[in-house]
Amino acid sequence: MRLRRKPDRTARGISDAERELYGGRLRYDMSFVHHEGALTRMGFGKMAAALPRMAGMVLRTGWAADRRALAGVVVAQLGQGVTAAWGLVAVNSVLTQLFSRGPTADKLREALPSLVVLALVSVGAAVLAAWSTAMSGRLEPQVERAVSARYYEAVTRVEVEATERPEVQRVLEAGKFGTDSARNMLRLSVGVGNVLISMVAAAAVLASLHPLLLPMLLAIALPKGWGAVRSARREYTSRLNWVDHRRAIASLLAYLTRPHAAGEIRAHAAGARLLRGYEEMSRQTEGEQRRLARAQAHTDLAAGAFSGLASLACYGMLWWLLTSGGLPLAVGGTAVIAIRNSTARLTSLVQQVNRLYEETLFLTDTKNATELASRHAIPRTGTPLPSPVQAIHVEDVSFTYPGAETPSLEGVSVSVRRGEVTAALVGANGSGKTTLTKILAGLLLPADGNVWWEGAAGNRVEIREADRTQVFASVGLLSQDFPHWEMTAGTNVAIGAGDRPRDMDRIKEAAQAADVRTLIEGLPHAWDSIVFKGYERGVQLSGGQWQKLGNARSRYRNAPFFLVDEPTSALDPHAEIEAFEGLWTLADNGAAVVLVTHRLAATAKADHIYVLDQGAVVEKGTHGQLMARDGGRYREMFEAQAAQYGAGPAPAEYLPSPRPGATPQPKENQ
Repeated sequence: MRLRRKPDRTARGISDAERELYGGRLRYDMSFVHHEGALTRMGFGKMAAALPRMAGMVLRTGWAADRRALAGVVVAQLGQGVTAAWGLVAVNSVLTQLFSRGPTADKLREALPSLVVLALVSVGAAVLAAWSTAMSGRLEPQVERAVSARYYEAVTRVEVEATERPEVQRVLEAGKFGTDSARNMLRLSVGVGNVLISMVAAAAVLASLHPLLLPMLLAIALPKGWGAVRSARREYTSRLNWVDHRRAIASLLAYLTRPHAAGEIRAHAAGARLLRGYEEMSRQTEGEQRRLARAQAHTDLAAGAFSGLASLACYGMLWWLLTSGGLPLAVGGTAVIAIRNSTARLTSLVQQVNRLYEETLFLTDTKNATELASRHAIPRTGTPLPSPVQAIHVEDVSFTYPGAETPSLEGVSVSVRRGEVTAALVGANGSGKTTLTKILAGLLLPADGNVWWEGAAGNRVEIREADRTQVFASVGLLSQDFPHWEMTAGTNVAIGAGDRPRDMDRIKEAAQAADVRTLIEGLPHAWDSIVFKGYERGVQLSGGQWQKLGNARSRYRNAPFFLVDEPTSALDPHAEIEAFEGLWTLADNGAAVVLVTHRLAATAKADHIYVLDQGAVVEKGTHGQLMARDGGRYREMFEAQAAQYGAGPAPAEYLPSPRPGATPQPKENQ
């Protein structure tokens, strides 16, 4: 049944406040938006035809999650259909006995067996409904967990390079909105199945009692069904047209209670402007609600009128059949009960089928995302790394991000050895420094060139052939935009070791080394404090405190290769000095430290400095060697930073000596 609807300009209107504050509709740039309007593009008949596919999807998911629970749900629903049919048969038998000739007492005695059957049928229906509820309650969370776990496990193993492709990331993002749809679909499928089985049972009983009763049922039910479909579509269309409008109101009101906006809300009178916009948009919403109510009243009136006329005609037919002797009085009573029960269920059926179709779209997204993630997954096996790994050699590596016109890295060669701050990667923004750290960490695979993981005996494994699980276990990352987990302070440190058992002594040692232990233990709930405002036990950390916490997280991981990207950007000068001294300590203890930073004063003690420019290594050497090079890129950047503090270029004899214990530079680097 396809409904044609004239476009409603009022429903699609945009308030002046929305135009002023948001420049038009406030719409998400999210993957699920392409499902908006799906119900308006497909008729109810097509949705009903898609029911077997939807049911099959739910059954397969439920079968994989819990076969016994699924079998229980199916048996309970079929049993309820059978009991509904037997109930009508028992009602007909009771009415037959009551309307027969003879004394009332005799009629009641003769009807007693049918009344017992009716009572047993009622008890059986109640038991089956309870069993269905219990089995559904057991199955639904398992189905949701199975679908969610399969999806999230798949997306967490996708190659980082694949996530850089918009067409891949969009599919992966779309999948998360359907993780709870399997549970919803199961619940809706049970509801739809219950209604359909009951209606089929009623139709079968009526058809067996008299051939004209089934057409009567359809004649009365169809107008009701038309009204239910039209009402459901109108409500959906209104919600679709006004979802952006309501989102704008919610966004606007959220600013009124946010602490970071408190100053401008009060001092700049921004609050008055937002409240005026809220009133304007709210009045428009109220107008839409009035329009929807009037339209709903018209539909209800039309559906009720048609259904009333059909009922009048059908009951007239019943009267004729009864008076002419073509239909027993008991059968007529049974028909009235069956018709009333069936038409009452139609509205519920329409609404549940609509929702079931919507949930199918989202669950299909999750299924597609899981399959796509599997195709782009990081291999679970590979050649074991040498034990122990002593160095990583990047040889003539190039890499271009999907969709980019220029490479981020081109012909780059870098060597990283344990026990040294072997790579202080410096350069302008966009020079490829962060990309190179991802190559070293095994997060990105080079398009050209090789990355060798070398053991103490000189044996090597290339990254494409290596067991990536071992590669990831060998690196510790501290990126500039590391995650701020909305969890306890202890968890924010311990999560650096993944799923290894938590060791509070080592956590405290890592926090002490990162100069954040005193801060954490001074919080109201110490290590159990939630480091995010808005929760019970919640606290707010500054940017510098978060950076120290991230440093502690990486230290707790205790990996042999430590890759840090701008680790001190939010620290004060004293904390910055301490942080860099801590990095040198890591190298002295046998770790390889790869440092990405714009603070060139920190690179002076590094064992090797690589200067990147537009994806290529343009200079390499020690601080002294690079400062002695006239017109060099590194020297130019170092002197530019020194000039900010009123200091001139350092004389050659004042250049810092290499870090104690550092490996002497080979002559070819000089």
